Amino acid sequence: MHVDDRQRHWPGQHYLIRLRAPDDYTAQRSYSLASDDSDPLVEFLVERLPDGEVSEFLADVAEVGDVLELRGPIGRWFRWDTYTPALCLVGGTGLVPAVSMIRAARRLDRSDLLRVVAVARSPEELPYADELARAGATIAYTRDGTGGRPPGPPTADEIGPLLAGAELAYVCGSSRFAEFAEGLLIASGVSPEAIRVERFGVTG
Repeated sequence: MHVDDRQRHWPGQHYLIRLRAPDDYTAQRSYSLASDDSDPLVEFLVERLPDGEVSEFLADVAEVGDVLELRGPIGRWFRWDTYTPALCLVGGTGLVPAVSMIRAARRLDRSDLLRVVAVARSPEELPYADELARAGATIAYTRDGTGGRPPGPPTADEIGPLLAGAELAYVCGSSRFAEFAEGLLIASGVSPEAIRVERFGVTG
C-alpha cells in the first residue's frame, strides 16, 4: 500500500485503517506493519474474519487505486529499537510484527539480536512460513508434529536457550495466546517489566 507523506516507522508499530461510508458511517481496525521501513510500500496482513466490517471490505471489495484513510505509524511501547537483544513469542496472525522485526534486523545486519518463536495450529495456518524458516525462527504447531517435534505449544525447555542474552520479550497474538505466552516467559525467568504484550481480538 502506498502512503502519501509517509513517516518513518519502527518494527512493531501499526496503522489504523478507517473505512468511511457515503453516509459518513465509519469502521476502523488496527493492522500491524509487516514491512521494513526501507520497503517502498507498507505491507499489512489482513485476516478475513466472518462479519468483520473492515477485513471483509479489504479482502473482497478493495481494489488497486482505492483511497483509504490511514493513521500511523502508531505505537511506542511495542516497537523494537533494532539494537536491543530480544525474543519474539508470537501466535497466529500476531506474528506480523515479528516479520517486520526480522526484515529490519536483516537489513541492518543485526539478525543475531533477534530470536523468534512462532506458534500456529498447522502449517496451513502460518503466514510467512518460508520467510520465518529462512530467518531461523523456531516454529511450533499445536496440532501437527513436524521435524521430529510433537504437536503442542512451545515449552520452557524450548524457549529457555533462546532467552540467553535477551533483554526484552515481545508477545503478540490473541488474548488467550498472550496470556499463555506471558505466563511461559515469566515461568522461564523473564521479568514482567521486560515483557511487552500486544493482544487482539474480534471487534465489531
